[in-house]
Amino acid sequence: MEHCGGPRFGQIRFASTLAIPLLACGAGVFCCLQECCAQDLIQGSGHNGRVIVLNADNAILETKEPRKDIPCNVTPGKTALGFDLKFHAVYDVSVPMRELNGGEDTLTMIFRVTPSDHPDSPIYFSQKVEVPKLDQSAGGDAVLQGSFIMGPGTYQIDWLMRDRSERVCSSYWTYTAALQPKEHDIKLAIEPNRVEAMDPQPFRPEPPIAREKNAGLNVKVLVNFAPQRFLAAAMQPLDTEALVSILRNISREPKIGKFSVVAFNMQEQRVVYRQDEADQIDFPAIGDSLNSVKLGTVRLSQLNQKHSDTEFLTQLINNEMAHDRPDAVIFAGPKVMMEAGVSNESIRALSGDLSYPVFYMNYNLTPLDNPWRDAIGDVVKRLRGIQYTIARPQDLWNAWSDIMSHIVKLKVARVAMMPSATR
Repeated sequence: MEHCGGPRFGQIRFASTLAIPLLACGAGVFCCLQECCAQDLIQGSGHNGRVIVLNADNAILETKEPRKDIPCNVTPGKTALGFDLKFHAVYDVSVPMRELNGGEDTLTMIFRVTPSDHPDSPIYFSQKVEVPKLDQSAGGDAVLQGSFIMGPGTYQIDWLMRDRSERVCSSYWTYTAALQPKEHDIKLAIEPNRVEAMDPQPFRPEPPIAREKNAGLNVKVLVNFAPQRFLAAAMQPLDTEALVSILRNISREPKIGKFSVVAFNMQEQRVVYRQDEADQIDFPAIGDSLNSVKLGTVRLSQLNQKHSDTEFLTQLINNEMAHDRPDAVIFAGPKVMMEAGVSNESIRALSGDLSYPVFYMNYNLTPLDNPWRDAIGDVVKRLRGIQYTIARPQDLWNAWSDIMSHIVKLKVARVAMMPSATR
């Protein structure tokens, strides 16, 4: 079965926005019905908020008796921890195509999410899906998908959908979001019993962080913003989320005072963004710069130059590591498989004057499918660095905790070895 909606994480399909309408356009094949429709948080939701909902809709939500005026089926998915260290919940709604063949229509969905620990603070969402005029012979099911974000807790979901004829389908279920025993060390990025809309802007600004008084660490991060599949024509939402989440995890570290970021793309073999020794990472600027990346194409100059990818990576490493003296250099991104690696001469020239640790956070959702070390991992190994495989949110948390432990220990050791007059 093919899907054009969004990538899967476990049993969860993550979307770049809150919901992706899909249309059954063939046996077992789903294609997009229209552009993504955002599920909007209704203003006033939450504690002591006043939400304006139609009396008829509110009565249906309160009854908690499923209705099938529109013969739709609602299938809740399992909650899953995302790379953003928040729980994601998703549900699918299927409607027989014969119910939508009467001409143009509008499907309006209203649902509320109520934390069990705060029954007086429900969160309301709304969504409208414009259904175009469809072929009378179209069969199968139209499938809509909705999702939202939650913190740890148990939640009651009361959901309804109505068309212009005021036919209603309603459903009710519960979600439970909880860390697994092996994940209990993770510090989540969302509070318990909190509900949020999915963020349609992955590169939104990061809120200010309360830095430690003597936050003197200075790190440089080199991120290969590229999809898991090297020649893919576009970044999948999950790939973008994972790489941005790695950067956000680094940016939230209170012990770091200065950040240098180099965003590059190995497919295009160019640096797309650079930020030097800033107080915080400029996520909107990174997002704007990545709009210039044209995946799925190869420049003529790359075809004419044998091993142009090796030459680019070699120059990138030499330019970014040969002169600066940060407290650590961190590579991040998917695997980069090349015919020829960086030469031993380049590595020896660099490692001879290397005074800081090097790390590689390798984003790889299917490590068993490609267990071999890539070009960046090979460089990091020869520089006596450490590589981490990021396949799950837990891997991201564990890797960053270990990296910070190494950086702090080495920083303390270097300061202890300095003459007292220069400290």
